[in-house]
Amino acid sequence: MDKILEGLVSSSHPLPLKRVIVRRVVESAETPLSQAQCRAMFALSTRLVLQGPDPFQRQVGRQVLEAYGRYHRAEFEAFFNRGLVLGLLQRGYGELSNRDPAILDYIQAGLRLIMSCPSVLELFELLQVEALRLVCERPAPPLCARLCQLLGDFPQCLPRGRKLSLAFCQQLVRSIAHFQSQGNREAELRLYVSQVTQVSGLLQSVWKAEPDTLLPSLQELFAVISAADTSFEPSVALASLVQHIPLQMITVLIRSLTTDPNVKDASMTQALCRMIDWLSWPLAQHVETWVIALLKGLAAVQKFTILIDVTLLKIELVFNRLWFPLVRPGALAVLSHMLLSFQHSPEAFHLIVPHVVGLVHSFKRDGLPSSTAFLMQLTELIHCMMYHYSGFPELYEPILEAVKDMPKPTEEKIKMILSQSAWTSQSSSLPSCLSRLSGKSETGKTGLINLGNTCYMNSVIQALFMATDFRRHVLSLNLNGCNSLMRKLQHLFAFLAHTQREAYAPRIFFEASRPPWFTPRSQQDCSEYLRFLLDRLHEEERTLKALSSAKTAESLVNEESQAQESVHKAQVFAEAACMGSEERTLIEKMFGGKLKTTICCLNCKSMSQKEEVFTDLSLAFCPPTSLENVGPKCVERSEVKDDCMVQINASATSLAGETPLNSLEVNGGCDTMNEGTIKDFSTEPNSESTTNSELHKVQDNTDVSQRLVGKNTLSVTDLLNYFLAPEILSGDNKYYCEKCASLQNAEKTMQIIEEPEYLILTLLRFSYDPKCHIRRKILDNVSLPLVLELPVKRATSPLAVVSGGWSVGVEISDIGENLAKKLKPSGADEVTCPQLVPYTLSSVVVHSGVSSESGHYYSYARNVTGSGPSGLCHQSTALSLVSPQDKLLTEESPCTVVENELDTEMPREWFLFNDSRVTFTSFQSVQKITSRFPKDTAYVLFYKRQNSTCGFNTNSANGLWVNGDPPLQKDLMDAITKDNKLYLQEQELSARTQALQAASASCSFRPNGFDDNDPPGSCGPTGGGGGGGFSTVGRLVF
Repeated sequence: MDKILEGLVSSSHPLPLKRVIVRRVVESAETPLSQAQCRAMFALSTRLVLQGPDPFQRQVGRQVLEAYGRYHRAEFEAFFNRGLVLGLLQRGYGELSNRDPAILDYIQAGLRLIMSCPSVLELFELLQVEALRLVCERPAPPLCARLCQLLGDFPQCLPRGRKLSLAFCQQLVRSIAHFQSQGNREAELRLYVSQVTQVSGLLQSVWKAEPDTLLPSLQELFAVISAADTSFEPSVALASLVQHIPLQMITVLIRSLTTDPNVKDASMTQALCRMIDWLSWPLAQHVETWVIALLKGLAAVQKFTILIDVTLLKIELVFNRLWFPLVRPGALAVLSHMLLSFQHSPEAFHLIVPHVVGLVHSFKRDGLPSSTAFLMQLTELIHCMMYHYSGFPELYEPILEAVKDMPKPTEEKIKMILSQSAWTSQSSSLPSCLSRLSGKSETGKTGLINLGNTCYMNSVIQALFMATDFRRHVLSLNLNGCNSLMRKLQHLFAFLAHTQREAYAPRIFFEASRPPWFTPRSQQDCSEYLRFLLDRLHEEERTLKALSSAKTAESLVNEESQAQESVHKAQVFAEAACMGSEERTLIEKMFGGKLKTTICCLNCKSMSQKEEVFTDLSLAFCPPTSLENVGPKCVERSEVKDDCMVQINASATSLAGETPLNSLEVNGGCDTMNEGTIKDFSTEPNSESTTNSELHKVQDNTDVSQRLVGKNTLSVTDLLNYFLAPEILSGDNKYYCEKCASLQNAEKTMQIIEEPEYLILTLLRFSYDPKCHIRRKILDNVSLPLVLELPVKRATSPLAVVSGGWSVGVEISDIGENLAKKLKPSGADEVTCPQLVPYTLSSVVVHSGVSSESGHYYSYARNVTGSGPSGLCHQSTALSLVSPQDKLLTEESPCTVVENELDTEMPREWFLFNDSRVTFTSFQSVQKITSRFPKDTAYVLFYKRQNSTCGFNTNSANGLWVNGDPPLQKDLMDAITKDNKLYLQEQELSARTQALQAASASCSFRPNGFDDNDPPGSCGPTGGGGGGGFSTVGRLVF
């Protein structure tokens, strides 16, 4: 029968005829045959299966083998023995190599036929050994897939025992690493993917059956992808294994991997790069999940060098994967994480910028719902990056044009995405005993390191930085090549806005801006510093403008004679200086207002007027006129002077405590001696006149004071009304009237005729005690309205004005004979139009302590722009400041109004800046700070004018301002990028050092904030401090 069959299949008869005869041969298998005949049929069918020259012969061989093996099982068991199988696996069959998949096909078919025979157990033992040998020889994908199929169908052939099983899994992982596709056509690629899937599926089965093999297999996988051997590149087919790793193991595996001291940086970098390459593998699941988890794990242990290198190496490859729909979801997830976390430099983003427009157009051409959805996600990502790295319109304009019809995320959403994605915001995976070295706090704001009692500067700088329009103007200035103080302020603002550091050390700015009379490393007055700083910036800008104008004009006269040149230069400079004074400086535009002082002779009714420019108003505390409802701190006494009975409120506190102030102290025990005021009125020639004038002012405004007596809490409204109240000049402080040609009683009034963009109010809390020669602090609580309305009286007719020039501050104490004699009578009645200008509270600088020479400063602030009323402040609840001449004071308690305002406050709008620490707070905390901590009192207030028209239009040409700020100059951005990279390196070095000391380290955490028992203004460990930390990594307070 075997001869007939062999001649038939090799004959030239028609194929249908051959099939009919073959069917007859297969049917005859049921007839009894001798052992020799059976063996001959088995040998022939084996030869046809393994060496058949065409598919027909191989098919005939399989049919005959299966039929005769089934009906003659004992004979086939004897034929299909250990020797035959071992020979096939080790030597092959004739010319057929032992690495041909057909060998395994034949063995699998044979195993099916003898499954019920005892000899199959011997073959299983043989195959367990041979399977391990085969995978150690790194079989090609077809053979390996066929072996895995056989082992999947017959799991009895899998290596047994933990050692052999583990070795098999590890070697199979290495075999996958050597896989390479044999072609580039779609059919070939599909076959290759299916083969890899077959192999990875077997590994999954082994891991499920024997869980102990999983972790060693993953260790082997990491060893393969982290190898630095440049002659061997592991196959991306390894990505097929990721989907079989339980996601529950991510936390444990990533933590173990990132904290293992034996894993070198080069190995980790190599492994991460290859894992990112796995994004190219189709149908692989969870690859992006593991890649992102590893990126976050490295950020958590501050291994920023690896993250930087990998991002710059692979960002373009990840972006290019977006062109392929099969791998697009995973690629977009990794791309988003890499870009959003790489916030210290635009380098990574700019690598993909040239390719964005083409991809966007491709998505639009597709028109598929999936492409549209991905385009929306990509557009949101691109907007976030352009927002964060503004200042490159030439790069971004084509992108903006391409995505102009796509939805744009809101600024709030962009801020939230960026704040949650930075490397320095990743939660730490280190043991709890390690200090967490973090970047910016959750607020997204940067603190200022205390350089040694420099909290007075830090609090002022943060308040100025949070003055949004001022900050934007400063950042928009083109100051390249200029070494001015404004340039240094611009540099400081830029770092506060863009640095990755938790806190920045403003050493250069401090040295440049410190007043010469300020002793280094000693506490100073923040109000005095603020005045000096604004004055310096103002005068510096005027000088630079004058020099610029002089150079411009001088260039026009180069052809004049040498004899006239020197004279003309002097004239040109003088004219330029005048022109510069007429053009307002940035400080004048932002903080400058005008105050008009009018003195009216009570005899002839002639008037004298003077205008002064101010940048801040210093508000004294109102003295009461009776003993009723006076708080327990007030010590009152009466004195008779010029037949007038007055009461002096000695509401002051000193370290000694009980000594009442004498009659030289005015305004309720405060001679309005601001902490920054140099002069001492008790030693000046006109100090008595000043005192007498103040006493008459108190008498003239009895109704004002009486309305304030009995109120538990003063408000800023009260202090401003008192500041603007009229005053009688009489007695020793009479006014010299030129019209009467004699000293006369007169009435002095002050009116604000031009409001500033930012209204700075200083509460004069420090009073000078001439007896003890110390300065005491008034600890009275003052209610701070969220919105106040400032009375501004603009003149409608021209006035004869005697200019008072530039004044950095106007104090109510600046009243006396000297001032009165400077004013010239005008004799012209003025027509005024009172207008209430609404202001919104922007910042509050708080002083903590009982003395101007000690204590601590910190500030509360929020973002307030001039585009319109604040969302949490409504005009219906505004505290109005009305004309003091009309004696119309607000009847409603300020506290009541403020409580109404608090109901509409947006969460997390206010920030507490306490040196290097920045935390979220609320306006309620601002209002209650003094009641909670009696030594912590509001000192300097910043109010922003509502409905202002001088603010920046954040919808600029490129529309890409960070926090609405203008793009930075290139040199500034380069400096910030360099420092951010340095900071990440410092973080990494510190983290590695702490990791080495983890075994012996022991420390405790304190909350990143303060509770009711620990005031934010304290100089203790939770107060932001007044210490002199100089660490480049930053002072960390827990």
